[in-house]
Amino acid sequence: MAQEMPREDFDFETSLKEEVREPKRYKVLLHNDDYTTMEFVVRVLKEVFHKNDAEATYIMLSVHNKGLGVCGVYPLEVAETKVSLVHKRAREAGFPLKCSLEEV
Repeated sequence: MAQEMPREDFDFETSLKEEVREPKRYKVLLHNDDYTTMEFVVRVLKEVFHKNDAEATYIMLSVHNKGLGVCGVYPLEVAETKVSLVHKRAREAGFPLKCSLEEV
């Protein structure tokens, strides 16, 4: 089996640099509503986004006071999964909590 020799005009280093790209990142956002309790929002932030008490409380207060809070920044598939988990938990608990993602 003969091995093909690389073309002399092919630049491996340049070719590799062009192909390697960081994946796009997405912010996961929680939106304020008049029904979801602050306690539930804190619990979701701790369970789904692995925030500690202080971080979860800070984000919850941002949602409450500013109408929106950033839960984290993730690759698309992770962000979509987290949005889906938040919606599932909120519906199971009877809350209309809205979660979305936005490209960074």
